[in-house]
Amino acid sequence: MTIGQMLEGVRLKVPLPAVLAQAVVEGLACDSRQAGPRFLFFAFPGHQADGRAFAADALRRGAAGVVSESPAPEALRERWIEVQHGRQALAVAARNYFARPDERLVLVGVTGTNGKTTTAYLLDSVFRAAGRTTLLVGTVEYRLAGKALPAVNTTPESLELFRLFAELEQAGGTHVCMEVSSHALALGRVYAMRVHTAVFTNLTRDHLDFHTGMEDYFAAKCRLFEGAGAEPPRYAVLNWDDAWGRRIRTSAEVLSYGLEGGAAVRAENISAGFEGLRFEVCWKGERVPAASALPGRMNVYNILAAWTAALACGIAPEVIARGIRECRAVPGRFEKVEEGQLFLVVVDYAHTDDALRNVIGVARGLDPKRVITVFGCGGDRDRTKRPLMGEAAAELSDLVVLTSDNPRSEDPLAIINDALVGLCRRDTPHVVEPDREAAIRRAIEEAAPGDIVIVAGKGHETCQVLKDRTIPFDDREVARKVLRGFGYGRAGP
Repeated sequence: MTIGQMLEGVRLKVPLPAVLAQAVVEGLACDSRQAGPRFLFFAFPGHQADGRAFAADALRRGAAGVVSESPAPEALRERWIEVQHGRQALAVAARNYFARPDERLVLVGVTGTNGKTTTAYLLDSVFRAAGRTTLLVGTVEYRLAGKALPAVNTTPESLELFRLFAELEQAGGTHVCMEVSSHALALGRVYAMRVHTAVFTNLTRDHLDFHTGMEDYFAAKCRLFEGAGAEPPRYAVLNWDDAWGRRIRTSAEVLSYGLEGGAAVRAENISAGFEGLRFEVCWKGERVPAASALPGRMNVYNILAAWTAALACGIAPEVIARGIRECRAVPGRFEKVEEGQLFLVVVDYAHTDDALRNVIGVARGLDPKRVITVFGCGGDRDRTKRPLMGEAAAELSDLVVLTSDNPRSEDPLAIINDALVGLCRRDTPHVVEPDREAAIRRAIEEAAPGDIVIVAGKGHETCQVLKDRTIPFDDREVARKVLRGFGYGRAGP
């Protein structure tokens, strides 16, 4: 493929010289270490490094040219291609290079603040129940035709996405379910990608360290429903109980879901308990029984989102119901840690005030004697949500253990003090323990038969990010170790 063919559809700032347009390329990269002979290197600013600083290195490795938003340095002018938007150019080029696999696959993109991961897992389970070979892309992992791959970002760069799509096609796959973050939408990682069905879960306060406010955050989410450089999706699956969801404007065919009146797909006669959920899904005058091992009202919404998206993809209701039943758990989402103890220990990814309320509400719905909540707030993220999380934890908990999460470059005690402001607005008993393992031990030590201990914030994560290093840390394994240290195990206490 020539550079001209690869860049077909890319908006250029400077016309492409004929000698570059006719040059043959064998690959493309946005990391100079992966650039080789006859590669096209895309150099744009990243979160941790500026790719433009590595352009000369890519050329030394044999790259045929550099694509960038910036003007060419004098020494690199002959092989420099200046474009309007670097990441958008990468997306269009990757789509061309991999022969537009998105046109032949059924792509479902799931966006929103909470519930993306669970909704994606549920929908992937439905697709597999329907006999499809699938690709799942999300926060926890990427899973291609049944093979688990490590997840670098919730939504990877477009180059990696199109590579995964092409590999899915080679494996005989047809259906993709991917979480689409607001960062990915704002930065152009899913630009020019043809999405069959776009799903909106909800919108609550998050990522305001990146977005200028809630309206900017919402505008980023809306790009998925507008097409983001491609045709708009064929279907838009919207949470009709969420005020932001009702504000989305799209030319796609809207399929709404919810518990309240007005939604096209509704859940009625809900029964929730320790064993999970049972309810009826109502659509076009029909009622289909649904059952899931996932507990809580929030998962009714996640199930409805997956169910409605599956309907948009032409999956029969009885197959959808089977796929929902077969999804027994989602890593780090109200995940139980069981070592024979007489109280429940769960780990959850909740890291916003709304998500904390949801997960504690699920625990309350199981009618425990007490709820003990362990949580912290992440560093180098939106500081304004910290007191809100503190207050949310205190609202429904009987005891709160405030600790550290991923402090990153910040002082853990300063982060804790920010959360403590909200926590102290309530008279809920609380303990401050900066050491996260000690905090989990303290909560489990306090637990009595019939209690629920929630360890919130990190969920599926397997490391803790400190100022000067990253250390192995998995809330599930730490809780299991603590329980065994107190004498619990498979044989019981």
